[in-house]
Amino acid sequence: MTTLAEPVATSPVLVAPSPAPLDNTRFAVRPLFTQLSLAVHAAAHSDFPPQLADDISITPTGGGVGAVVRRLDARRPLSAALVQRLQSALDDNGILIFKQQVLSDEQLLAFSTHFGSVFHSPADVPVLGSSDHGGSAPDVVPVANVEGGYTGNGELYPHIDHQWTPLPSAGSLLYAQEVPRVGGDTTWYNLARAWDDLDEETQRRIEGLQLITYNPFVRASGQKRPLYRTPDVTPLGHGFPHPLVRTHPRSGRRILFLATHSEVELVGVEPAVGIALIAHLRAHLSQAKYQYTHRWEVGDIVHWDNQATLHARTAFDASERRVLKRVSLAGARPF
Repeated sequence: MTTLAEPVATSPVLVAPSPAPLDNTRFAVRPLFTQLSLAVHAAAHSDFPPQLADDISITPTGGGVGAVVRRLDARRPLSAALVQRLQSALDDNGILIFKQQVLSDEQLLAFSTHFGSVFHSPADVPVLGSSDHGGSAPDVVPVANVEGGYTGNGELYPHIDHQWTPLPSAGSLLYAQEVPRVGGDTTWYNLARAWDDLDEETQRRIEGLQLITYNPFVRASGQKRPLYRTPDVTPLGHGFPHPLVRTHPRSGRRILFLATHSEVELVGVEPAVGIALIAHLRAHLSQAKYQYTHRWEVGDIVHWDNQATLHARTAFDASERRVLKRVSLAGARPF
C-alpha cells in the first residue's frame, strides 16, 4: 500500500523591502573637532605598515629603574603582541625610553592611547595645565620654558604626578623636541624596589596607613609649603586619602606611594609620629640605588609608570629652550 508522506511545514520566505533612496540633503557628517578624535582617526587611516613584537629591542638602563626601546617608530600602528610586550616591559622596568622619534602632537597623542585613556582631572581639582576657570588640562601639555609652556626652568623636586587627585594618573609619556645643552635632566625613582627593601617591621608598621597628599596648585606662587601638614597649618584644599603602600593594578607588586617634597599627612597618626615616619621613608627611597637619571636628546619619548615611580628635574639656564610635550594616562583609585 502506498502511503502519502506528511507535508513538510515550511517557513515563509521573508524578502527585505528595497531601501528607499538616501536623501543626502537631509544628513551631514558630524565633523570631528577634538584633538583626541582627530589624532586617533588619522592614525587609524595611516598608510604606515604595522610594527610587530619582534621588530624592537628592549635593554635595561643599568640604573635603578628603566629600559631603552630601540627600532620602534611611534608613528606606525602597533600590533596587539607589541602593545602587550611594551606594557609588560613597563610593568617590569618602571619606565621605557623610546629613541629617535619624530612626531607631531597628534601622533604623540595617538601613540600614547595604545596604553590607556587620556588623564583628565575633575574641574574642581587643578593640575598642571588646568585653566584658571576650572577647565581641564589639554590632552598634550607643553612642559616648556617658552610662551604657553609650564614648569619654567627651575628644579623640580621628586614627585608623583597627580597624586593629590581622586584618581591619580597611571602614567605619562614625555617627548623631547628641544633640550638645553646643560641641565634639565630627569631622574626617576623605583618605588617598588624601595618597598621591597624595607625591613619587615617597617613594612608591617606602614601597611594599611592612608596618606593625604595636598594639592600644590592651590597654593600661591612662593607661598611656603610644609613637608608635613600639622593641625596648626590650615589646608588650602581638600585631601584625598590614598594607601601609603599601594598595590600595582597589573603586576600586583607593592609600592611605597610617597614623594619626597610634597605636603602630606598620615590619617589618624599623631603628628610627631607621622613627621618622623615620613622623614624616615623619604630618606630610604631617596637612595641612589633606586634612581636612573636621563639626559634628554631630541626625539626621546619616556613613558613612565606613575603608579610605581616618582621623578625629579634639575634646573637649567633660562636663556636656553627646553620644549617637551606630555600626555598623561588615566588611572584608577589606588588600592
